[in-house]
Amino acid sequence: MIAKTYSPQEIEAKWYQYWLDNKLFTSTPDEREPYTIVIPPPNVTGVLHMGHMLNNTIQDVLIRKGRMEGKNACWVPGTDHASIATEAKVVAMLKERGISKKDLSRDEFLAYAWEWKEKYGGIILQQLRKIGASCDWDRTRFTMDPALYESVIDVFVDLYNKGQIYRGVRMVNWDPQGKTAVSDEEVITKEVQQKLYYIRYEVVGSVERRAESKELPLSSALSALNSVTIATVRPETIMADAAVAVNPNDERYIHLHGKKVRIPLINREIPIILDEYVTMDFGTGGLKVTPAHDPNDYELGIKHNLPVIDLLNDDGTLNEKAQILVGMDRFAARKAIVKLLDEAGNLEKVEEYTSNVGFSERTNAVIEPKLSLQWFLKMEDLAQPALKAVMEDVVQLVPPKFKNMYRSWMEAPRDWCISRQLWWGQQIPAFYMQDGTIIVAKNKREALRKVQHEKLLFAMTEADLTQDEDVLDTWFSSWLWPISVFDGIRNPDNEEINYYYPTNDLVTAPEILFFWVARMIIAGYEYRGQEPFKNVYLTGIVRDKLGRKMSKSLGNSPDPLDLIDQYGADGVRTGMLFSSPAGNDLPFDEKLCEQGRNFCNKIWNAFRLVKGWTIAEGVEQGAEGRSALPITWFKAKLNASLLEIEDHLGKFRISDALQSIYKLIWDDFCSQYLELIKPAYNAETGTSEPINRETYDTTINLFERLMALAHPFMPFITEEIWQEIRERKPGESLCVGKYPTPRPGGVNTAVLADFEVLFEIISSIRNIRNSKQIAPKVALPLAIRTASPDRFAELESMIRKMANVSEITYVSEKLNAARPDNATSFLIKGDEFYVDLADELDPAQELINAQKDLDYQTGFRDSVMKKLSNEKFVANAKPEVVERERQKIADANAKIAALEERIKQLRGL
Repeated sequence: MIAKTYSPQEIEAKWYQYWLDNKLFTSTPDEREPYTIVIPPPNVTGVLHMGHMLNNTIQDVLIRKGRMEGKNACWVPGTDHASIATEAKVVAMLKERGISKKDLSRDEFLAYAWEWKEKYGGIILQQLRKIGASCDWDRTRFTMDPALYESVIDVFVDLYNKGQIYRGVRMVNWDPQGKTAVSDEEVITKEVQQKLYYIRYEVVGSVERRAESKELPLSSALSALNSVTIATVRPETIMADAAVAVNPNDERYIHLHGKKVRIPLINREIPIILDEYVTMDFGTGGLKVTPAHDPNDYELGIKHNLPVIDLLNDDGTLNEKAQILVGMDRFAARKAIVKLLDEAGNLEKVEEYTSNVGFSERTNAVIEPKLSLQWFLKMEDLAQPALKAVMEDVVQLVPPKFKNMYRSWMEAPRDWCISRQLWWGQQIPAFYMQDGTIIVAKNKREALRKVQHEKLLFAMTEADLTQDEDVLDTWFSSWLWPISVFDGIRNPDNEEINYYYPTNDLVTAPEILFFWVARMIIAGYEYRGQEPFKNVYLTGIVRDKLGRKMSKSLGNSPDPLDLIDQYGADGVRTGMLFSSPAGNDLPFDEKLCEQGRNFCNKIWNAFRLVKGWTIAEGVEQGAEGRSALPITWFKAKLNASLLEIEDHLGKFRISDALQSIYKLIWDDFCSQYLELIKPAYNAETGTSEPINRETYDTTINLFERLMALAHPFMPFITEEIWQEIRERKPGESLCVGKYPTPRPGGVNTAVLADFEVLFEIISSIRNIRNSKQIAPKVALPLAIRTASPDRFAELESMIRKMANVSEITYVSEKLNAARPDNATSFLIKGDEFYVDLADELDPAQELINAQKDLDYQTGFRDSVMKKLSNEKFVANAKPEVVERERQKIADANAKIAALEERIKQLRGL
């Protein structure tokens, strides 16, 4: 017994377990063509959000289609250890237990980190099962798994030995909350409302001159000749100033060339330097130069040989070099120093100011530019093959508009800061001798062996070597992901890497195009000599109805699991994909999920309808081929749609493909085909007439093909119907069924054209009923004025059934006595159709309606004529466009003539 309503919760759990039990997602190398996707590993700290939902649904559509096409589909799942985010979670957990990280050894802390990972780290992968993700779960990888850990270490050692990795002091982005360096790509720039502080720096020697010039008041003495005013948003860093810079061409400051100024509050003397870098029309034209706390100032400092004074501790508090406000947080110090400057008479004014500020992606702390001793990877040479691969479409970006962004990054990439001041992660394999000599080796044992054999220090022991405390940037492990998941670094010639690599498609977000996608391509060429994937599908950002990016902080992001509970996984999957073209943001509305659920219900009701029919053996298809012709039409429609859908999917137009499937199933199959072949209802028995076996079997076959076509998008309901629509063997599944392809013979365009006319006739008659408020059960006569009545002969029975037409007659004359007096008409491709409404109409109301229609048609015709009277339009428009406009006039004139005649009849003229 088929349930009256579709219940997704029961069905989804049942079939997902069935797929797992029968190992239908499992992949091992064999003779088939591989189709491989590696999941963008979500952070081990993560839980499913709308972005994951979109990204993984698209991956599942691709992998399920590949599996049904007979390919050896392999979707590798896994998680990323996320150094900064995970360490923050563990520190928070310890804090709740009354434990401080600083009181623990590294090994003790890592024990707690692994405890946290084992408890919470697999949540998101379990959640992916709820959406139907058909990953090969036996292949689940974690970037800190021993094999992947070892691969990262091997790569570091290899690149160091090639001279690509070095250690040095460079300006980096510092996260004071995470107490670690972060890459440029992990800094999120936000527009922030700040204040611009104008601070006076006294020129050295001006006090003596003021004493000699008693007639000048102090306020005047601190003006142009005796002080320099600079504008800054960071007054708390003035104690680290190394100079004040002015443009040498700025006439306001020519008298100060070669002089010095005193830093307010601490009175340290610094020089006034000249540099054309300074913008004369910003602020006052004077620039404080703080080499330790600004990248541009750092470059100026190198150019002018200025000292570097770092006044911030790693946690963002002021250190002893600040001389004042020592130990105070940087933002508290900003407020305090502004007050001190004001009291000392050095604060000239304060203005509101909007500027861009960098925030740590992981902790949301404001980033500090900081000189720091770090490990770096040289990128310039390594990036060239990866740049060429994308520019020449060896790796294709979808959509291609992102190629320019990719090129701008890759043509002159900065060296990659790969070290992080954390404990959770792959510890850098660099070992220090007591004299500071660096030995890079896979482990301490190999480092000792290198020392003993290369430096002949045979008395040295492992105890004499100290490993670098830092860990590697998380991306330094995930850039190896397509290789390391198949153990292609440690065992570069193993069966799996040779079979599955390069992978086929990658689905990810544009914001990690450089620091993950590009780096994977770099690693692919460096360690496999070829690209890691063929195509990169770049999703958009999921936004709310107001266009805002969904986030927990805004409270505008629904929980995908709550949506699945309400609408079913198939409903949410299709809802997400209805309007998500590649590279464009998805304006999410919960109504999309409702539409997806309604689609499931429509399919389910169609299934119940078909399975509820009684089959009569030996009964013919019906008079005038009533079933044969709809079957011919729908097979043609299916063939045409399959070609269209395959074109969409081949170009990664996932949303367009779904829309085509939606229209094919909802409109063409459910609303048209099933209605055309549906057995008549017997009022006496209260049941439907039987349907013949041939029509029924054909319909079941068509239903199966439609379920196979929709399966990658909505796997659960399609599996349920496929299993129930006919008897299956144990272990059989639509999941590994055959994906439908167009049948031989092409597309029957003639029958498609005939049925297009048929459906337009039916729709027009139904619209007339609605506009005249005539019940569907009232049969209406139809007259057709046409030069070729034979073309409608095969359609007559379907017109009668679908539009409830009592009789069909053919007339050869227009608007004469043969036309019923009380009729309304419509035109389709030159033929005119008259529906007799004599017994159903109110003449007075009809006259009002006809006059309204006439006014509309006249206005429409006049607007088109005005367009065609524009010589510029006619000269510049394509000929077919002009011809379409002229056809509109011809159609409008025909309707106007019919309406004018109708008005005459209604008036009795």
